[in-house]
Amino acid sequence: MAVPETTLWTRGSHTEGKHLVLEYYLNAWFPILGMGNRNARILFVDGFAGPGEYEGGEEGSPVVAMRVLSQHSAQKRINAEVVFLFIEEKEDRARHLEGLVAQWYAKLPETARVHVRTGSFDSLMTEILDELDEQERRMAPALVMMDPFGIKGIPISVIQRILGNPKCEVYVTFMWEAINKRMTTPEFEHHMTGLFGTDEWKKAILLSGRERQLFLHRLYRRQLKAHGAGQVVHFHLLEGNQLRYSIFFGTGHTRGSDRMKTAIWKADPTGDFRFRGGEQAQISFLDPDFAPLQEALRERFEGAGWVSIEKIEEFVASDATIFHTGQLRSWALKPMERAGQLAVRVNQRIRKKGSTYPKNCRINFRH
Repeated sequence: MAVPETTLWTRGSHTEGKHLVLEYYLNAWFPILGMGNRNARILFVDGFAGPGEYEGGEEGSPVVAMRVLSQHSAQKRINAEVVFLFIEEKEDRARHLEGLVAQWYAKLPETARVHVRTGSFDSLMTEILDELDEQERRMAPALVMMDPFGIKGIPISVIQRILGNPKCEVYVTFMWEAINKRMTTPEFEHHMTGLFGTDEWKKAILLSGRERQLFLHRLYRRQLKAHGAGQVVHFHLLEGNQLRYSIFFGTGHTRGSDRMKTAIWKADPTGDFRFRGGEQAQISFLDPDFAPLQEALRERFEGAGWVSIEKIEEFVASDATIFHTGQLRSWALKPMERAGQLAVRVNQRIRKKGSTYPKNCRINFRH
């Protein structure tokens, strides 16, 4: 969509799906990182926060994040200080957001802090990171959301510095339509190079259609990996058959990638807007086929002997698949066992065909 000039604007259909995934992920993220240490601090950064709501009154991402914490069933057990940092470049939108924050403060736990900063994401984030470096301090565990209208303001050099801190993750909107439209425009060349951290993107100029799309998505995924993301999960949001944009999630831990994939699968977009998985498994989440998960398990573990269930779960949780561990037993192991494609051993004994795969079990994927 075009960059809006007004303080508020109509919410696009694509936004609902993106916010649903964010909501479901934050439902897991807040308690995982916020429980158990009263002296801890966790940070949610919305780098392109906007005014906090849309023309029709729908929630913007800052309000989604505050609502999730305020209504969380584990709120009383989240004893870390939760800091929300909302960055917005436009003064009128930042002031509007401040008004909404004032309304939400009473609903948030006493340990929550909310800051609205006016300025560009890359400048303010660089300022924060520079200050931490000068103080020889680490950034608190953080989820940093970057949702620009185009390709400006999210250089991979800043993302690398964020990911260089333990337990820091990024949730990045990859604006395919804007990239595809403007990549041949000379004034956008330095923004493209900043986005990818390399001028290798120029090779895509000679490509078109699906080939260009795949090349640039693969390049961005590879660059996120090269700049500090141990795990990269991405998914596409489509309107009809038209790709609008993709979301890339970078984290250092398989637990984070597993939770993000769980959130993606849980989201239920309405209308004709829909999700599709990353390139490892081009599937619709609305009509899933679990054969690729079973095939991935065979490719990874056939001939490996007796493999622990924990090792299998780690593989499924990773970015090697678009599936999550909650699908492993019912949609992969059970049908494969019924088909005689695996055997299960518990406490050194071969277990008869059954429905459970306990923590101490080992599995042999047969040829």
